Amino acid sequence: MGRAEERQARQRGARRAARGRPSGGDKPKRTSGGKPKRTGIRRFFTWKKILGTFLGFILLGMLGFVILYLVVDIPKGNAAAKMQSNVYRYSNGDVIARTGDVNREIVDLDKVPEDVQKTFVAAENKSFYKDEGIDFKGTARGVLNTVTGKGKQGGSTITQQYVKNYYLSQDQTVSRKLKELVVSLKVDREKSKDDILAGYINTSYYGRGAYGIQAAAQAYYGVDAKDLKVQQGAYLAALLQAPSQYDWTSATPTGRKLVKARWNYVLDNMVEEGWLDSGKRSDLKFPTPERPKAPPGREGQIGYLVEEAKREVLRNSNLSEAQFEAGGYTVTLNIDPKKQKKLERAVDKKLNDNLDRKKNKADARVQAGAASVDPKTGKVLAMYGGEDYVKHYTNNATRRDYQSASTFKPLILAAALEHGATTQDGKPITAGTIYDGTSRRPVKGSEVGFAPPNEDSRSYGPVTVQKAMNKSINSVFAQMGVDVGMPEVMEMAGKLGMDVKGLPAVPAQTLGSMGASPLEMAGVYATLDNHGKKVTPALVGSVEHKDRTVDLPDPVGEEVIKRGTADSLTSVLTGVVDDGTGHAVRNPEQDVAGKTGTSDNNKSAWFTGYTPKLVTSVGLFGEGPPGTPEKNKHVSMKGAGGKARVDGGSFPAEIWAAYTFDAMGAPSQFDLDTNMGAAIAPPPDPTQSVSKDPTPTPTESEKDPTPTKSPTNKPTPTHTPTPTHSPTPTPTPTRTTDPDPTTSPDLPEDPDDGLFGRD
Repeated sequence: MGRAEERQARQRGARRAARGRPSGGDKPKRTSGGKPKRTGIRRFFTWKKILGTFLGFILLGMLGFVILYLVVDIPKGNAAAKMQSNVYRYSNGDVIARTGDVNREIVDLDKVPEDVQKTFVAAENKSFYKDEGIDFKGTARGVLNTVTGKGKQGGSTITQQYVKNYYLSQDQTVSRKLKELVVSLKVDREKSKDDILAGYINTSYYGRGAYGIQAAAQAYYGVDAKDLKVQQGAYLAALLQAPSQYDWTSATPTGRKLVKARWNYVLDNMVEEGWLDSGKRSDLKFPTPERPKAPPGREGQIGYLVEEAKREVLRNSNLSEAQFEAGGYTVTLNIDPKKQKKLERAVDKKLNDNLDRKKNKADARVQAGAASVDPKTGKVLAMYGGEDYVKHYTNNATRRDYQSASTFKPLILAAALEHGATTQDGKPITAGTIYDGTSRRPVKGSEVGFAPPNEDSRSYGPVTVQKAMNKSINSVFAQMGVDVGMPEVMEMAGKLGMDVKGLPAVPAQTLGSMGASPLEMAGVYATLDNHGKKVTPALVGSVEHKDRTVDLPDPVGEEVIKRGTADSLTSVLTGVVDDGTGHAVRNPEQDVAGKTGTSDNNKSAWFTGYTPKLVTSVGLFGEGPPGTPEKNKHVSMKGAGGKARVDGGSFPAEIWAAYTFDAMGAPSQFDLDTNMGAAIAPPPDPTQSVSKDPTPTPTESEKDPTPTKSPTNKPTPTHTPTPTHSPTPTPTPTRTTDPDPTTSPDLPEDPDDGLFGRD
């Protein structure tokens, strides 16, 4: 053997040793067939075993499905038979209303225009005419999501949705989904596609209490199904995905955006499938549906209460609308029937009895809304939605399309106190801080130019923050918003319960240009009344069903602002009532805090106020009446009720006082953890002359936005402290000698504020 052969032999030996052959040249153990015997974990897992197991599971699954197919029959249609009423009750158990009578009229498919039929196929299941009734991929995804707890899953075929609507139930369970799969296969083999499509569009729920396309056509467009146009059919088809969210007349801006996108999706799919000419498609415009009509038995306030309760249940639970409308639920509202009647009586006595809607154009424009909340529990104890649900469908207590006006000003001061903000010259912002109240004074420190006028262009010269709140001085709070930082102001508004998503943090927001509802503002002020613990008003107290449990969130949450901040705001807001625009609600026996608000051109007017036990927000809104060119538009309320201007200190404050002092029970006092504000000792008026007698200076605690001492009573001040903060910015000398506007004989007493923001 040569050297080369010897070297190769050694290399082969080394390789065999590396593969685990025994030393000394012994061969590895082999099976009877001559193959090396596997050791360790490799004895149990081989490709053949894994593949065999996998195929075995597939065969077992197929066998199980075959057995299921043979065992499960198509059940009798039972959807209509299972429909029940939902019962709504007051907090004392008395029945408010029963709902659930099925609004459905079955129509044959030939009574529905062919292009309208195709809108539903384009929306839900483009392969409908080709498939065998099921979508294996979508169903498998739905079963997996149900098992893993990831929620409801769409993607079913039209056949599957029809089976679910007509033969089965809306329950999201694995067994129901498997049964749906089998029944869908059988239905697809036994029924024609036209029969299935007809069944689907006649059993689906479209919102507004409408089951089936005929009822939906009447509910949304006031026509029979046979007269629907393709663009209307596309809207109804799009609506099925989320009936309440996509109802154009009550949808949020996001909801409107989503349903319009789905409407376009439906029509584009029709073009893609060759069911709609592209030229005709480009000419189609979104068909805005009609406003809904109130169903029988919903007159007065009942309809407002029932519809809002339903929306709250769907918003706060995992129920689908179809599940809820199937009935069997008892919904108990937090509404106290006695307080509800008192609120209705107060609105009638102080507002409606003073309006002549038939003869006076200005009177016909006024809409009222109100909500009353227990600040300790978050329960909505009373709600006024409008003149009559049958006459005015929109709930004025929950609508958010009118400006919040100067009811927003306390939130600016709250942000200042919470963040320990300072003025432009570094002085801490407290109730005693002095600002320049000159009308149209440009704010300093802002990248955006802003110089808001005060109401009637009235200038006040140097004023304390307390007086600026009392008289609702725009120029002061515009500057304060910039001093604090508008992002911080908007953050505070969000913390307290206002919807500020997508709104710019600009100085104009200090005028309350954002929309809000009486229910929303009641929640904001209830959080202040509850010493900073978040209150989210709850209309619904409980939801019961014999087959399922419905849990609702706690309306009272964690502390979102410090108690010192909340209590300081309450103290300051007592000044608005005692010596400001809210004087109409002044009561010598009861502590009251609150704020007025009047928007640009008098399109909205507010009073939101509270006692230690009750928070109520009253809003009046100028809305164009039916039968006029300004129908449903925002219009001015000037001249209504014989008043030159409907401001927050007039009808809203009068309604608030008539209701609150009748509903609250025994008088009570605020328990405040603060040493600033009118409830403690009103700060001085810089325009008043100072006595020659020595006067004490403010205590250090007055400068502290979050003091720790807790006065419980409202003392009568015996002296006037001297302010220590210089005006910010320094006012012109001529303003310092102006007389106090509240004593000027040629100006209205206690004027409310005006807004000059967006409409």
